[in-house]
Amino acid sequence: QVQLVESGGGLVQAGGSLRLSCRASARTFSSPTMAWFRQAPGKEREFVAALTWSGGTTYYADSVKGRFTISRDNAKNSVYLQMNSLKPEDTANYYCASRPLGTPRGLLYDYWGQGTQVTVSS
Repeated sequence: QVQLVESGGGLVQAGGSLRLSCRASARTFSSPTMAWFRQAPGKEREFVAALTWSGGTTYYADSVKGRFTISRDNAKNSVYLQMNSLKPEDTANYYCASRPLGTPRGLLYDYWGQGTQVTVSS
């Protein structure tokens, strides 16, 4: 059964850091691209970051570029999102996704995790 399980969310003060993890079943992790999205209350889900299987190509939303870093460990079937210099506007539920059906920045992904909440206080 395909599964993506996120962890690492929590409450942090503005300027702080968090590292999100997404552990995937082996079958899911065979996808060439993994991504992170987020959704704040009352807002649409939005792209955050993505990277290819080799990790050679990364994609970032302009709002997180220079602050967030996506990486993966294929041996552990895991993808990570290191978030630094967090801002209150980064507060959202963060989702891991696998196997894009279109562009890596789009919402069309085959598999989604349940999400992990990140709250940044001012």
